[in-house]
Amino acid sequence: MIQMHTRRHFIKESAMGLGALALGALMGCGSKGDMSSQIAFDPAHPLAPKLPPFPGKAKSIIYLHMAGAPSQLELFDFKPELAKMDGQLCPPSLLEGKRFAFIRGVPKMLGPQAKFAQYGQSGAWVSDNMPHLATIVDELSFLKAVTTDQFNHGPAQLMVHTGSARLGRPSMGSWVTYGLGTENQNLPGFVVLTSGGKNPDAGKSVWGSGFLPSVYQGVQCRSEGDPVLFIKDPDGMNRDLRKASIDAINQVNEEEYKNYNDPEILSRISQYEMAYKMQISVPEVMNINDEPQYIHDMYGTKPGQASLANNILLARKLVEKGVRFVQLFDWGWDSHGTDASLAIDIGFINKCRESDKAVTALILDLKQRGLLDETLVIWGGEFGRTPMMENREGKQNPFKGRDHHTDAFTIWMAGAGIKKGFSYGETDEIGYSTISGRVDPFDVQATVLNRLGFDHEKFTYNFQGRPFRLTDVKGKVIEEVIA
Repeated sequence: MIQMHTRRHFIKESAMGLGALALGALMGCGSKGDMSSQIAFDPAHPLAPKLPPFPGKAKSIIYLHMAGAPSQLELFDFKPELAKMDGQLCPPSLLEGKRFAFIRGVPKMLGPQAKFAQYGQSGAWVSDNMPHLATIVDELSFLKAVTTDQFNHGPAQLMVHTGSARLGRPSMGSWVTYGLGTENQNLPGFVVLTSGGKNPDAGKSVWGSGFLPSVYQGVQCRSEGDPVLFIKDPDGMNRDLRKASIDAINQVNEEEYKNYNDPEILSRISQYEMAYKMQISVPEVMNINDEPQYIHDMYGTKPGQASLANNILLARKLVEKGVRFVQLFDWGWDSHGTDASLAIDIGFINKCRESDKAVTALILDLKQRGLLDETLVIWGGEFGRTPMMENREGKQNPFKGRDHHTDAFTIWMAGAGIKKGFSYGETDEIGYSTISGRVDPFDVQATVLNRLGFDHEKFTYNFQGRPFRLTDVKGKVIEEVIA
């Protein structure tokens, strides 16, 4: 009995069993079926290109986020019945049990502040606020019944881009570059461009890497001045001296890695090397001055300015150079009616004019270059706007405006195997609630990952003892919009 409890006896009797266990581990037996074990993460080369688990249509993503939430009722969701109710007191049934960001008491209904018409063979309804986009509706798929459970900007933006209304989760761009790497090792895999004068309400967390390795965080670039801060060599330092300093820093980092075996140190080394490469590659790709005049006319760009149009042209150049995920944020789409810039019939119209031509040019330009078939373009905000007028704290605002609305808004997609000239989902006769085709941010995220070649339920990363995924525990691929 004593002999049976010795270590020597255990090893002797279970030697074959231990070998079988090792062989099983090598063959993947006992895995939980999550895709995290299939992601070949090399901390020394974290952005090396990888193949997705199954063939995807999209090689790159351009996500155009209109921060502040554009009104679907003045763009794509035509509601003639709402026009008949303009100026009437809001029915109590629309207010009971509902929470709004600013509406108090009983507001008045607000009819559409734009004229609508049908365009293309698909007959899609588009307002006169987007005359250029109306000409390419047969390239787009509209999701007309998108919903969310967040009615404040910051949490709603986090929900759309990270799958959680709370801080700390990786952004969609970080997930994508973690899973696929990038095709250009001289450029970041995930680039962020902002316009409108401010960052989105949720701050830089909407392009953060969360618990993923920090190398997958979005790199913010600028269309005015140096594209990346501190990208130039300091005065008195030439490029050879810069390379020597980076080599010296990385030697220290390598010694640190030998002591602690922390893979984040290897990621840091690769980031220093990437920064050195970016000094040459980024200024070149971020320069739109060398674009032909017809392209500037097409986009409405003006080199040297910080503008959405310039950023949209840069997005095309970046995906053309192999960047995996380009995220654009354009601030200023809030339409409360508290002043002229936030009026649905003044400031909102100005924002449409700033974006309409360039967004349309992006689709046409990608198509003429043969890039639209492999680039997924997404346009949308974080929630919608109410069919009633905002009466802030029970008092009528000085200008026409709409409050935040969680029950219905519109997002559109184009390219990468998405159906052309298609609309999915429908709202009621005043655009207040969804009546068919209801989807949420998790469904949109699942569809994006599907176009890239990932099963959103299996694409995970182990953190704090459990596998996490972009879509959390929800989401389904919107099969109806896939060609």
